[in-house]
Amino acid sequence: MASRTIPLIVSRRFHDRHGSALAGAARAAGLELEALVLPADPEGRIDDGESARAEVAFFSQDVYPTHSRQFFSATRKAPGLKWMHVFNVGVDHPVYATVLERGARLTTSSGSTAEPIAQTAVAGLLMLARPFGRWLPAQRARRWEPLRADYPRDLPGQVALILGLGQIGREIARLAQALGMRVIGVRRSPRRADDPVDELHPPEALDTLLARADFLIVACPLTPETRGLVDAARLARLPRGARVINVGRGEIVIEPDLIAALQSGHVAGAYLDVFGQEPLPAESPLWSLPNVFVTPHNSAASSGNEGRVIAIFLDNLRRYARGEPLVNEIRAL
Repeated sequence: MASRTIPLIVSRRFHDRHGSALAGAARAAGLELEALVLPADPEGRIDDGESARAEVAFFSQDVYPTHSRQFFSATRKAPGLKWMHVFNVGVDHPVYATVLERGARLTTSSGSTAEPIAQTAVAGLLMLARPFGRWLPAQRARRWEPLRADYPRDLPGQVALILGLGQIGREIARLAQALGMRVIGVRRSPRRADDPVDELHPPEALDTLLARADFLIVACPLTPETRGLVDAARLARLPRGARVINVGRGEIVIEPDLIAALQSGHVAGAYLDVFGQEPLPAESPLWSLPNVFVTPHNSAASSGNEGRVIAIFLDNLRRYARGEPLVNEIRAL
């Protein structure tokens, strides 16, 4: 029996680097791929007739942001598109809702960046737990300023309250436990035997848990329920001197409320990788507040991400060919 051919929209760079592996995996699954390759020039376009034949589209990391318009223009002209896979984890952008509304399936690369994001979050936690807010400015000013008093607390025994216990939150929890911290997770789904937490609570318990948190770590996705979840009232429930870490989405924390809590000293410090407006405006106080560490939505940066994304996509390609459930499928937004 002849193998079925699937027209696939894919970037030029990805096709050049991984086209052979992609084709081999497809053949092993009884498929032939016909690559509909985006032109290297972001202003170029796949022929409309070619786009119209596409069945599958792969939004690889190199597409974003320079080729995003080109990619989505091609997929909009594909009435028979049945499945789109994306390199990222968060799909809160409206464009993904339109994919689902068209009846196409949508899968993400959830888990591919969990380790680097968690490692970056814990690096931020350690910088806040140790006096890097003092040491780094002293280094830049060439001042020798060892601590003589007001020593930081030992980390073992401190409480990390993690909002969101998906793959990123679970890896943060595992690392926090390795540092001797007590970890409290907040998640809707029931506890699993391998959850690396000391306690797990539903979101409804958040207000009662905040008073116990030395570190509030935001690692949940942006949804209607989590938008604005951490506001002035909830920041006030934290004990004075608590720290905030956000590697989820900027809109989950109401930024002016966090700035006010940092300026008052109620929140003693923050590590922030995501913001309500990105790039973070130059006039934002977060750039210059002491004991605030800012990174440009880059906590996932790692040379190993592409390989992990490809592995997820190839696994799903095999599943797609066999009619099996897809990994990381988004049912609704």
